[in-house]
Amino acid sequence: MKNKRNHRGAVKVRRAFSDSRKLKAGSYSRGVTILLVIAFMGVFALIMSSITGYVFQQSRYGRALYGREQALHIAEAGLEYYRWFLAHNPSIMTAGVGVVSPYTYTVTDPEGSTQGSSVVTATANLQCGVPQWIDLTSKGTADANPLFPRTLSARYMRPSVAGYSTVLNANTAFSSTGTSTGPIHGNGGIHMDGYNDSDVTSPLSSWNCTTSYGCNPASTTASGVLGSGAGYALWRWGATVPNISFPNMVPNYGTLKSYAQSNGGIYLPYTLSGNTVGGSDLRGYHLIFQSNGTVNVYRVFTTVAADSKHPDDTSTWVTDNHIIASGGEVFVNNYAIPSGCGLIYSEAKTWIEGTIAGKVTIVAADEVSAPDGGAYAPDIILANNITYTTTDGSVGLTAVAERSVVIPLNSPDVLTIRGIFVAQTGYFGRNRYTNSGDHKVPTSPVDYSSYVTRSTLNRFGTVVSTLRPATKWTSGGSLVSGYNAGGTWYDRVLAFSPPPFTPTVSTDYKFTLWREE
Repeated sequence: MKNKRNHRGAVKVRRAFSDSRKLKAGSYSRGVTILLVIAFMGVFALIMSSITGYVFQQSRYGRALYGREQALHIAEAGLEYYRWFLAHNPSIMTAGVGVVSPYTYTVTDPEGSTQGSSVVTATANLQCGVPQWIDLTSKGTADANPLFPRTLSARYMRPSVAGYSTVLNANTAFSSTGTSTGPIHGNGGIHMDGYNDSDVTSPLSSWNCTTSYGCNPASTTASGVLGSGAGYALWRWGATVPNISFPNMVPNYGTLKSYAQSNGGIYLPYTLSGNTVGGSDLRGYHLIFQSNGTVNVYRVFTTVAADSKHPDDTSTWVTDNHIIASGGEVFVNNYAIPSGCGLIYSEAKTWIEGTIAGKVTIVAADEVSAPDGGAYAPDIILANNITYTTTDGSVGLTAVAERSVVIPLNSPDVLTIRGIFVAQTGYFGRNRYTNSGDHKVPTSPVDYSSYVTRSTLNRFGTVVSTLRPATKWTSGGSLVSGYNAGGTWYDRVLAFSPPPFTPTVSTDYKFTLWREE
């Protein structure tokens, strides 16, 4: 009996033990579940935190982008306002007075709420005390997010002829052996057989293209631009192309003369120490530019005469004096070209050559009252190579002749010229010379017969010619005078920073060099 009780007691103990194990197992399961829930909640919280952080980050980024774009428009508004200010204060561009800098322009929305402000800084580029252009910098800041300002810069100026490779006021033709780069504009018709990589434009819908311009057969209804040259897709002609006014292109010669006399330039007068240098086609000045930024000036008193035909009249022989005789000049002075007034005004025919340092403009014009009453229109003669000390845009030459810009008979076989050459009433070119007949070139005391034909002409910059230009003369397809080959390359860096008083093609001021800093 006792053993049975012990057995039942043991059973009860085992049951109690078993119940305790069940209790412990249930508690363990519930603990694991709680831990899993906590873990999942942590992961969820982490994911939500990341998502929330990303959303807020993107929101901040979006606001920053909005503020940044708004700042750009505010900076543009500052530039446009200052352009309006300059347009309504023309004395700033003529007399160089009235620039307000820095100027804060506040931008508002249509409801009058302030959106931000632009601080505009204006700097005038002065030559001889006269602004050539105004450089503007506009820093725009949006009220929505002032941490992201935007800065724009632009140049306010009249577009000049430096924006073109060639500007003509007459019909012309480009040879199939020629190569040119940069925009070409003619107020007359253009027969383009050569290579060009840019716009070729004419305001004419049609013109009379004769055999002298390369049309065979001749056509009285030729399109304004025609030919077999490459780049046809860039040719434009007709009423949509504006005419470039040559009479309005060059500033008043009397004004330029006064700048050279009184505003720090170099003035080469009609008379020099009692010696007349102008007034005829026989005498003038010879300028040899030095790489140190100076120019040697000589007075020319003896020249050599040679007969030639001019590009504007191929039927008439004319006697010109474009060759300086041996010993036919005397040294005048060495002048430093002023950085603040890079203008040389000559009242006589002017020969130029050498190496240009800095930016300089040469004007050859007759504005004297006596003895010829200003009736003589001098030429500029490209006597030899003209080069730059650097081609980064800080150096440039503009040569403006009241009449023609001429390459003389005794020019180098390979001629390189850099510059902007303007023949205000005449032509740019090399005349036709001959070694036969009554008009052959001089052979004594110097034999110039070998100079009639030349090899290569390399031109960098711009040519502006009122009359038809020519540097190559052919007969029956063969070279008879001038340069046989060569190329024309547009100097694009000078389009936005030309030498002082470079002729303009428009009376309207525009923004150039627009960019974000």
